[in-house]
Amino acid sequence: MTAPQSIVIVGAGQAGGWAARTLRAAGFAGRITVVGDEPHPPHERPPLSKAVLAGASEPAVCHLFKPEALAALGLDRAARERATAIDRAARVVLTDRGRRLGYDRLLIATGSRVRQLAVPGADRPEVHYLRTIADALALRERLVEGRRLLVVGGGWIGLEAAATARKRGVAVAVLEAADRLCARAVPAEVATFLARLHASHGVEVRLGAKLDRFEPACGGGIDAVLADGTRVAADTVLVGVGIVPNVELAREAGLEVANGIVVDDQGRTSDPDIFAAGDVTDLPAARLGRRVRLESWQNAQEQAMVAAKALLGGDARYDPLPWFWSDQYDANIQVLGMPERWPAGVVRGDPAGTSFSLFYLRPDAVPDGEAAIEAVVSINAPRDLRAARRLIEQGPSGACADARRPAEQPSETVEPCRRLRPRAPRCSPWPGRARSARCTARSRAASRRPNRSTSVPRTTASGGVRPRSGRT
Repeated sequence: MTAPQSIVIVGAGQAGGWAARTLRAAGFAGRITVVGDEPHPPHERPPLSKAVLAGASEPAVCHLFKPEALAALGLDRAARERATAIDRAARVVLTDRGRRLGYDRLLIATGSRVRQLAVPGADRPEVHYLRTIADALALRERLVEGRRLLVVGGGWIGLEAAATARKRGVAVAVLEAADRLCARAVPAEVATFLARLHASHGVEVRLGAKLDRFEPACGGGIDAVLADGTRVAADTVLVGVGIVPNVELAREAGLEVANGIVVDDQGRTSDPDIFAAGDVTDLPAARLGRRVRLESWQNAQEQAMVAAKALLGGDARYDPLPWFWSDQYDANIQVLGMPERWPAGVVRGDPAGTSFSLFYLRPDAVPDGEAAIEAVVSINAPRDLRAARRLIEQGPSGACADARRPAEQPSETVEPCRRLRPRAPRCSPWPGRARSARCTARSRAASRRPNRSTSVPRTTASGGVRPRSGRT
């Protein structure tokens, strides 16, 4: 592979920003052009539904790099500019300003957009979406104490926004068409916890609610009319019914597209000079045994870093262990792994309380009837998740917790087998083991360490990125 001299990155979000930084960190001194249709520098989105929407932080908190660090990267930024076509034969990206940007290698990091509601009245000014910085600021202005917010869609974005609105003194109702919240992302036990959590903070949750249309309300505001004729009044509506990958640029260029832009474990598309990363990709996940499209902060960053190394000729490989997280009120929810189906979980803690974990086992993964951990969901229990991560990363040959006894007696501790316990463990995260005073003190000190969200994740021996745990 000839070393590139000019690289174009289409997309200035989490994936695009981290790809650019990784290229410079790898010693690439050539030209890097970053094309993005928003006016902002490379940024991430998780704070938009939390700190920015709450008014606790301004949009700058989303920026990936401080101004001086961004300047040091020496990027040619094409802000407020949209890539409209790729001429693969000429190796040129065309933009809506009529520019032709030549490239030796191209990275597509176009991300995704919100799925639009297709019901009458969905174009009314009271109806909002939350995807961009501008979206968050527009919605924030309407979250005034004493007003009413209707959230359509009981997924992560809708629930995080509902929690933020309640903290601002806004009355909130959530409409979810399915029979439980976050039905695609979490098992039924966690969905029940989420419904209970929001109800305890005064949110009206309506499950199985089929929206028919919006109508103007008498005296101002908006009415959501359900299929059964029920009316739900609100001052503002937030729609959160999923996202759609922005694959149009790739499809029109003749690249292979399925559930996203089809890539290999290096982020390479069907054109060897074009790579892709982030929400927009359909990627192979060897750990999961299938191809997936991951809509997460973790994937956007880590896949982009691998793709950046690969387009310079490196042998980095990406095999993600999916990790998702959400903060709602005083609850930190983390999901590690992504089973196709959620089997019965092994419970640690009390699901009726505020801190517990659910471990999901694969009885077919290890010989002799022993079971490996496939996934874990933790509620305010980050130590459980960190311990499970180690076992999952060690693979089926290492994760040998005995699944039979805890499945029958869920209250008992599930421990890793003797041969997999860490060498000379000082502070075990597993319940049921004694903890010294020194160990407890060190754990408390660790919890107060500053967040290192801008550090580069460690790579595996094969060059793949080792996912970070914890909160962003």
